[in-house]
Amino acid sequence: MPPLLRYILRLGPINPIAVRLVQGGSRRVRHMYIRSAYLGVMILVLLWLLLTQVPTGAPSYGDLAAAGARSFTWVAYLQIGLICVLAPVFMAGAIAQEASPRTWDILLTTPMSPGQIVTGNLFGRMFFILALLFCSMPLFALTQYYGGVPGRSIMTSYLIAACAAFLVGSIAIALSCSRVVGRRAVFAFYVTVVSYLALTIGIDRSMVASGMGAGPDGDGVTWMTAINPFLTLTALIEPTGYPRADIEDPSIGFLASWMLARPVTTWCWASTILSLFLIAASTITVRAGGLATMAAGATGVPIHRRILGRGAAKDELHRAPRSVWNNPVAWREAAARNSSAGRIAARWAFIVIGALWGVGLVAYYHSSPMTADAFRLAIAMTVVGELAVTALVAINMSATAISREREDGTLDLLLTTPLTASAYMSGKLRGLIAYILPLVAVPSATIGIAGLYPLFRGFGNESKAFIADRIGNTPYTAPVVLPESGLVVLVASLAFMAFCVIIGLQWSIKSKGTLGSVVGTVGVVGAIGGTVGLCGWLSSDAVPLLGAPMAALTPASAVRACVYPVRAMSETVSESGLASARVGLAVGALIAAAVYAAIVFGLHKAIVRNFDFTVRKLAGAK
Repeated sequence: MPPLLRYILRLGPINPIAVRLVQGGSRRVRHMYIRSAYLGVMILVLLWLLLTQVPTGAPSYGDLAAAGARSFTWVAYLQIGLICVLAPVFMAGAIAQEASPRTWDILLTTPMSPGQIVTGNLFGRMFFILALLFCSMPLFALTQYYGGVPGRSIMTSYLIAACAAFLVGSIAIALSCSRVVGRRAVFAFYVTVVSYLALTIGIDRSMVASGMGAGPDGDGVTWMTAINPFLTLTALIEPTGYPRADIEDPSIGFLASWMLARPVTTWCWASTILSLFLIAASTITVRAGGLATMAAGATGVPIHRRILGRGAAKDELHRAPRSVWNNPVAWREAAARNSSAGRIAARWAFIVIGALWGVGLVAYYHSSPMTADAFRLAIAMTVVGELAVTALVAINMSATAISREREDGTLDLLLTTPLTASAYMSGKLRGLIAYILPLVAVPSATIGIAGLYPLFRGFGNESKAFIADRIGNTPYTAPVVLPESGLVVLVASLAFMAFCVIIGLQWSIKSKGTLGSVVGTVGVVGAIGGTVGLCGWLSSDAVPLLGAPMAALTPASAVRACVYPVRAMSETVSESGLASARVGLAVGALIAAAVYAAIVFGLHKAIVRNFDFTVRKLAGAK
């Protein structure tokens, strides 16, 4: 075999690390469940779409082609979404590997080159993601029988998904090889990916609503399209509803000709080039001890401590005593989370920036030609994004609250104290909720500030405080945001966050490690929250009277009802008026809070009842 070909093969197909990862992962039951669930969801969704999109009777060829095109559109979006959700899960092991220095010590003693170490880790974990893409290809081929879906569009949608997975995998490998993050960065990595996608989509929707996109009406491709796979896919499959800029237009510059006229090509090339750059950087740092060692230099002192003149960290022999709560576990969960300057800065940055953004958005709407639709969209996207970040923080903290103590041996020490199982679990629940409360107040305050604008009649600009909505031919005048939105969202959000915390604690106590508990909690909360939220979303505008209370089942559906009350509760508004719908929404928030509180209470009792059995069952697990 030629040496060049042998070297290329050792970077991927016959790389020992890639072979070990593929063989080991193929035997894991969890990976089999993920692959089966992925393919099952794709099959069920495509079957349901094909059955519901085709009109009854004797459809024409045009009807079949339109049904096939619509089905392909929804399934393509679903595939991108599932890949973006599952790729961080499969790549999380690469980041968590950094938390075990012994693994690196053994790996670096092998004769493998730095490039082989990096590409072996990358392609060994990417194999499972690419397998998910290829296993769904026959489903997309079925849409060809209906017509209306070009084969080029199908292959391009796969290319967009593969580039997204490649980029996510390269970032995870770069974080692992840099060794500047630990096992806890797995969740931060996941949150960053989700937040980036949501933020770019929100900015794009705001630009489109303001007429800042491409196309003759300004409702087309924006500068965010080429850096987000979902928006890139939209530009591919909806060329008329999401038009691109004219590449022949001499007024657009070089950068705009790529970003606005060729977003699909730009995304594929940009993501690939960025991934290759990260792989090259990882190759440099993997045998140099990572960025942490390189920054510390010969002194062994991190660069940030040298800049501040603090030198190496030293153990303190004495620390001033602190006043704790009646339940020390609750105090520890609420106070110890702010034990480092980074955590304190991140928490207060979220609170301050969120408050300033809410005030600034209302002020900008008041003093600028910003339309009411654009203002509503900006408020809704902002609040939903803040709620998503808060929920992910709650999930991360609760899912690692007990499993982390099991890993470092703290749980064994706590079990030797007079603390009872009830006091321990109550302290965890109370402390985590106390820590989350200021974060929950940020989205509630944001939408509450927007609700004050119509309450005070737009501060002299009443024409912007209210908007004319329409149900059929009947006009309705509604506030741009309901004045009571802050209280409604606060009640619904706080109860839902408590639900997220108790689910996280339940998984944390029965999981061996933090990674498994976080992934399990995300799956359970996502499935339950998504199902309940979808039911509330669909029922709110389709069911009279009861639809308004059902809109508050989840924080996201409650935000939609507060920002778009006439559209979100159309049946209730048309039958009983907007005032009745607003009362029903407030009552629904209280009912939802009571239901979530009952679930939290029941799960807390079940955890306490089985605490000793579960802890003894996993005693000594690492």
